[in-house]
Amino acid sequence: MLYESAGYDAAIWPESYWRASGPMQQAHAGLHGAICVDVAVIGAGYAGLNAALELVERFGLRVAVLDAAQPGWGASGRNGGFCCLGGSMLDARAIMRRAGQDAAREWQAFEHAAIARVRDNLQRYDIDAQTTETGEVLLAHSPRAWAGMQAEALTDGGAALWDRQDLQAQGLATAAYYGGRYSPHGFGLHPFAYVTGLARAAAGAGVRIFGDSRVTGLQPDGAGWVLRTAQGQVRATQVVIATNGYTDERLPRWIVRRTLPVLSNIMVTRPLSSAELAAQGWTRHLMAYDARMMLHYFRLLPDGRFLFGARDGTSFAPDAVARFTTRARTEYEVIFPHLAQAETEYSWNGLVCLTGSRAPYIGPVPGAGGLWLALGWHGNGVAAASEGGRRVARAVMGDASAPPALLRRPPPRFMFPRKLGLRMAMAAAAVLDGPVRPVR
Repeated sequence: MLYESAGYDAAIWPESYWRASGPMQQAHAGLHGAICVDVAVIGAGYAGLNAALELVERFGLRVAVLDAAQPGWGASGRNGGFCCLGGSMLDARAIMRRAGQDAAREWQAFEHAAIARVRDNLQRYDIDAQTTETGEVLLAHSPRAWAGMQAEALTDGGAALWDRQDLQAQGLATAAYYGGRYSPHGFGLHPFAYVTGLARAAAGAGVRIFGDSRVTGLQPDGAGWVLRTAQGQVRATQVVIATNGYTDERLPRWIVRRTLPVLSNIMVTRPLSSAELAAQGWTRHLMAYDARMMLHYFRLLPDGRFLFGARDGTSFAPDAVARFTTRARTEYEVIFPHLAQAETEYSWNGLVCLTGSRAPYIGPVPGAGGLWLALGWHGNGVAAASEGGRRVARAVMGDASAPPALLRRPPPRFMFPRKLGLRMAMAAAAVLDGPVRPVR
C-alpha cells in the first residue's frame, strides 16, 4: 500500500453526501466455503460490475464478484459524479504520436461510447441516479490558460468558447476564471446510486456478489486460477482485476509500481437558497472543472447543495487530511465568494488511479494466462470504467480488439519512488498553477 492503512480499511466508510443521500444498499454476504465459476471478478465498482453484467448477459457465463468491502465503498461510490469524456492524460496529438491517427480516432469513439454506456445502463436497469443537465465547461484560471483555449480550434460540434461575460450570462459566474470552453457531452449523476443500481442489476442477472471478501491469495491452478479469502475459495478459469486505485500490488506482483494512486478530496455544502445562488451568479447544474494541473472540479447538485473537489495531498493521516480540506475550502471561498457563508456539511476523500503510460490498461497480465486487468481511469472513471468493464469482458471471451489500441499497451513501472515523485510533481504544479485568486 502506498498510503496509510486507514485509507484502505474496508470497515471505514467515507462520510460522504452520496451515502447519506443515496438508496438503501443491499449488503452482500461474504464468501464462505468453495465455489467454482467461469470468471471471477475482483472489485465491485463500475468496471467490475459492468464486466460481470457483460459476461452473464452476453455470454451466459457463471460469474462471481469479490470485494474487500461492499459495492460502492471505493471510488465508484465516492467520486464527484462526473459522467464525462476522459480517462487518459494524453491529448489527441500525444495519442497520434504514440499510436497513430487511427488510435486517436478509436479512443475518441470509446469516450463517446462510454457516456452512452452509462445512459444505457441507467435506462436498462431502471437506476434513478439523479442526472443533471448535459455538458461540461473547462475554465481558464489564468490569462495564459485562456489564451491557450482561444488558440485551439473548436472541432467538436456544439462546443463553444465563453469569456467572462458569457460565463456570467450562462449562469456560471465566478471570481477566479477568465473564460471557458463548453463541451456538449456528458452529465452529472449520483455515483453511489449508480453503482448500487449496477450491483442490484448484476445480482438479478445471476452474478454472485460477495462483500467483505478481500482476496488474499491468487495462484494459477492447472487451466485456471484459485482465489482465496479469509473464509473461502474460488476456482475460476479466468480472473478480471478491476480495483483501480485500491489495487493490491501483491495480486499479482507484476503490477508493482505500475499504478500511482492519488488522493482527491470532495466537500459538499448545505443546500443553498435561490437568492444565494443568484448573488453568486452560478445557477446552472453543469459539470465544471478548471485547467489547473492540480485541478478543481465542482457542480451544483439537484437539491441545491454545492459540490467542490480538489486534487492534492499525499497522506491519509488525520492532520494531513485536515490541512488538505482547509486549503480546498479556502480556495472554494475565493472562487465563489458569495457562497462562502454556506458551511461544509460533508467532506471525504479517496483515490484516483494514474498509470505509467498515462492511459488506462485493459488487457492480460503478461505471462499469466487467464488473468486480466481493467484499471487506470485517471479520475474520469464513471464513464470510462463502465465501458472499460464491458470491453475487458469481450477481451476475456477472445475479442482481442475490443479494448482500444491505446488501452492495450501495458503500463510501464514508475522508476522513481512514487510518493517522493508525487510530492515533487505536486510542488512543481503548485508553482506553475499559481495561487487561486480573483481576476483583476
